[in-house]
Amino acid sequence: MRVVPIGDRVVIRRLAAEESTAGGIFLPDASREKPRQGRVLSVGDGRLLSDGTRAAHQVREGDRVLFSSYAGSEVEIDGEELLLMSEDDVLAIVE
Repeated sequence: MRVVPIGDRVVIRRLAAEESTAGGIFLPDASREKPRQGRVLSVGDGRLLSDGTRAAHQVREGDRVLFSSYAGSEVEIDGEELLLMSEDDVLAIVE
């Protein structure tokens, strides 16, 4: 199934959580933080401007992005957890 967001929304898949610390200690599932990085899977058609045109997105499908811990809404589609958030919630593009 393909998810197509509306307006200035983007769909993001979180990257995998780190399984160990820098010192080599393995972390149990309960103590792992949810990653704040992900890949953009789909983008909407842009924010509607006052003159009726649409603003272009700054992120594109496939971009690796950073976002805050509480950004977006978690949705489950076909057994996969995705984030649906406004493009304004994206903090940076990682290159």
